[in-house]
Amino acid sequence: MTLTGKHALVTGGGTGIGLAIARALQDAGAEVTITGRRAEILEKAASAHGLHPQTMDVRDEASVVEGIAASVAARGPIQICVPNAGIAEGRSLSKTDTDFWHRTMATNLDGAFWTIRSAMASMKTTDWGRVVAISSIAGLRGLKGAAAYSASKHGLIGLIRALSEDYMGSPFTFNAVCPGYVDTDIITRNVDAISARAGVDADTARSMMVDANRHKRLIAPDEVAAAVTWLCGPGSDSVNGQTIEIAGGQV
Repeated sequence: MTLTGKHALVTGGGTGIGLAIARALQDAGAEVTITGRRAEILEKAASAHGLHPQTMDVRDEASVVEGIAASVAARGPIQICVPNAGIAEGRSLSKTDTDFWHRTMATNLDGAFWTIRSAMASMKTTDWGRVVAISSIAGLRGLKGAAAYSASKHGLIGLIRALSEDYMGSPFTFNAVCPGYVDTDIITRNVDAISARAGVDADTARSMMVDANRHKRLIAPDEVAAAVTWLCGPGSDSVNGQTIEIAGGQV
């Protein structure tokens, strides 16, 4: 498979799932722009893996518009758009204040919308394109103790499904990948949060996340990256408006 000549943009591409996706797309031949808020992390990842860094805050509409415009000016139209940037933090309803709700939506849903909208302005000038949003199994079923996160990921899937209808019959497809618990730094941060919330030790908190995956292990970031790359590869033209579950079993 080759994506040679294709410009891919991956938000939140400096670490974790985003970096794994960026590297997989690059291995397939794409020129890959990675975005994020922290310039030093982007620069480190870009230098290590031959990627193109672009500082951009998906919570800020102007930052997204300007960042994507700069990326297009440097490397041409975006033909692979991967809205990956997100936050995964659970809170009970009583502890979900309005600021937390807005921050979750701004990152996980508004940011994806602004990213896709800006990327499509250039993608529509080409004859081929893929949008692959990174949602979650929480976008398919409610995740206990994470109402804001679940709502944001449900909204992202709704956005992808609607856009697949809007562009039906065009050379552009829209899909969402929905992982379970992936072995990234988010797991480490969630261990502390779950320990405090549930009153359990760190090992028990980690086991709770591992056991939530149907095959009882954490998912490797490369597994998610492989699914994204497949959705951009030959034979994927008729996969459109779908949710690809990576959870070790039925969700």
